[in-house]
Amino acid sequence: MAGCNTDCVEKPIARGFEILGRFVGRHHLWFFILPMFISAGLGGGFYFLADREANGIEEMFTPMDGPAKDERQVVKEYFPQNDSDFSRLRLYTEGTFASLIIVTPAANILTNPAFTKIIAMDREVKAIDVGTCNFSNLCVKKGDVCVSNSIFDIVKTLNLTTIDYPYHDNIFIASEIGGVKLKTGSTEIESAKAIRLFYFLKEDNQTVNTMWLQKFIETASTKQKEDGMTISYFTSISRDEEFEKSSDSIIPLFSLTYALAITFSIISCIRLDCVRNKVWVATFGVLSAGMAVLSSFGLLLYCGMPFAMTVATAPFLILGIGVDDMFIMISCWQQTQVHDNVEDRMAATYKEAAVSITITTLTDALAFFIGLLTPFGSVQSFCMYTGTAVLFCYLYNITFFGAFLALNGRREKSNRHWLTCMKVSEPEENSEKYNICSVGGAYDHETGKEEPMPINNFFKTYYGPFLTNNWTKGFVILLYAVYLGSSIYGCLQIQEGIDLKNLAADSSYVGSYYDNEDEFFSEYGPNVMVVVTDSAFKYWDESARNILDSCLQNFEGLPMVSQNRTISWLNEYLTFGKMTHLNLSEENTFKSNLSAFLERSDFIQDVNFTDNTIYASRVFIQTVNVSTAVDEKNMLNELRETASVCSVKLVVYHPAFIYFDQYAVIVSNTIQNIVVATLAMLVISLLLIPNPICSLWVTFAIASVIVGVAGFMAFWNVNLDSVSMINLVICIGFSVDFSAHISYAFVSSDKITANEKAIDAVYHLGYPIIQGAVSTILGVVALSAAESYIFRTFFKIMFLVILFGAVHGIVFIPVFLSFFGICGAKVGNEEDAGDNPQDNTYQLKKKMNDNIVCENNF
Repeated sequence: MAGCNTDCVEKPIARGFEILGRFVGRHHLWFFILPMFISAGLGGGFYFLADREANGIEEMFTPMDGPAKDERQVVKEYFPQNDSDFSRLRLYTEGTFASLIIVTPAANILTNPAFTKIIAMDREVKAIDVGTCNFSNLCVKKGDVCVSNSIFDIVKTLNLTTIDYPYHDNIFIASEIGGVKLKTGSTEIESAKAIRLFYFLKEDNQTVNTMWLQKFIETASTKQKEDGMTISYFTSISRDEEFEKSSDSIIPLFSLTYALAITFSIISCIRLDCVRNKVWVATFGVLSAGMAVLSSFGLLLYCGMPFAMTVATAPFLILGIGVDDMFIMISCWQQTQVHDNVEDRMAATYKEAAVSITITTLTDALAFFIGLLTPFGSVQSFCMYTGTAVLFCYLYNITFFGAFLALNGRREKSNRHWLTCMKVSEPEENSEKYNICSVGGAYDHETGKEEPMPINNFFKTYYGPFLTNNWTKGFVILLYAVYLGSSIYGCLQIQEGIDLKNLAADSSYVGSYYDNEDEFFSEYGPNVMVVVTDSAFKYWDESARNILDSCLQNFEGLPMVSQNRTISWLNEYLTFGKMTHLNLSEENTFKSNLSAFLERSDFIQDVNFTDNTIYASRVFIQTVNVSTAVDEKNMLNELRETASVCSVKLVVYHPAFIYFDQYAVIVSNTIQNIVVATLAMLVISLLLIPNPICSLWVTFAIASVIVGVAGFMAFWNVNLDSVSMINLVICIGFSVDFSAHISYAFVSSDKITANEKAIDAVYHLGYPIIQGAVSTILGVVALSAAESYIFRTFFKIMFLVILFGAVHGIVFIPVFLSFFGICGAKVGNEEDAGDNPQDNTYQLKKKMNDNIVCENNF
């Protein structure tokens, strides 16, 4: 049944390709020219590149359906922001702002000389103007006065004598004074290392705001060292702008990558025979991959598909994939009869290459398109562009590159020099077979095919027997046990989430600001809103208030929440009621006095009191010691869990939760994508490999490679985030390419024993696996020199994927298959396995005997 299934899939594909190959060979000029015109036309889509660029951090690197976005909408609906009565605590976005962190190398920054310099810096910032607009025109205000930094108000009052921490006169100053050392047994500050200043702008004119912020960046960049103090700076537009700029660091690497790819392809295809040399074929194979990128990207840009910065890594990957398919075509061409006419050779080439390049395209494209299931915009954009590029790569390989292969075949047929196209002498009997100048066209007179590569004999004569030696097998099993154990340990150590500073280039000023923020201002985390969304909640009812108080106490009982730091309008109102002898347990009294209290207090923005109904209200809890990604994840999960178990309808929110949401979905989405893709690859394997048990071995190899890549990610300091998720999805497609074809070769071998089958498989596939692995790594190796974390991460994981996939293909899988003769045809029984015409394996081996040399790991 398995053999029938394989024939039902393989025969129509092979027959269709045979017809196509003959047609391309006959009309090669059309197939050579037409794809170039199509590529040029579709390349016009790059005109829209600037409009399609989507480099917003929130848009691309946070879950599209993240809970925090719904929570933000709740806060926005009930508590709209008011620029004329500004409160940073109550913002539902980060706001529009600029910030400075001033750090002193001295023991204490809270000195009069240091503050004199800081005040001068503050004045210089406020003097920045854009046309007729200066800071006083753009700033948010409290009443009619620009909102100032609290530290300046405190210093003016106390002249640096006594400052309490973290609250001074009910003003939270931990976000402005960092690196604090307190006096023993006191809340009074003894010394501090850093001061942070904020400059918030109104949001009614973002164009002018952006101009002012850019001028702020220019001004601050000239003052990174000021009188011994170190100054780092940041704005609300910095992340997005620096993220966009980081892609510039890889533009020079494109030319380097294509030079490496062309060089490797030429070296792989070069022959000393001046006729059989495939230099131009290799060059046009690389060009074909470049055209695939141009066409696919242009088409999607025409269609309006967002272009995330992660897509900039796709050309490097597509180059590797395209070159690998080129190697398959060349390999199969070399197995055809040299004296046949070009059309027959093209038909034979396409027939034998059909399964390999079709399966390669199917597995790779499917892996990418499955990535569209993820809720991250950056992953969706990358997968859509790359998956489409894989399809175009396939299309151009069988049209444009095939047409050039036919043109080159006509040159070979007429025995012309590869460079000058002048006719050269054919080798004579008992003379040199060929040389690079004037003699060429040699072939194997016994088979009528081009002479094989010497390296293939190395795998048959030396590597295969060495690998199947019992001592070697024992060492391979031990090596695999160490690999698997290390990988599982690494998986347990892996960190989740992307550090926002990693989205900028290494040299960006954003990095130093984040480093100073982590070092000096991480003791106190975000002030989180706890919103009561139940419009029927009876705030005046004591039993209802007790329930709410119990919920708030549960929040304060969490390890990352500071006790007795909750800011509650309700507690203050009840205290006000006691002082004024009001019975606030009575509904009418509670409501009739509420508006007056809110007007006189700072809580006017914390209660949505409309038409004598409290639709929503909020209090604030202070988090502490939230400095790592693990802390952020645990805080988010525990706060939401605590809110969910409260009998009062509560929503917890802080603007940073938009970014923390990635922790809630990254693992589950990664697992979902991997499981779906693995099941899809299993189905493909069952169609490809005529033995279900060997198909299970392919599935095992996929799981093994994924575990290895995920585990060694941790050792290489790569987090599990939306960037690495892309690569883990890619990992599945490449794992199939490596393992499926070696299993296919093992099953299809006409050898008798399991060891002989393993040797035969590595003989035919050892060099192609190495060739494909090296070409793919060369396609991405230039990214290791990029200044951006995203591109380096892409290189690291692709390197692990290809390395582990290749090792599984030429080391682990052949050894494991050699233990299981059931994957072959009655291994060890020559009489049963060799001559039964009714046996499925006999039929398969008869069919595969000639074409297995064309099977490539890609």
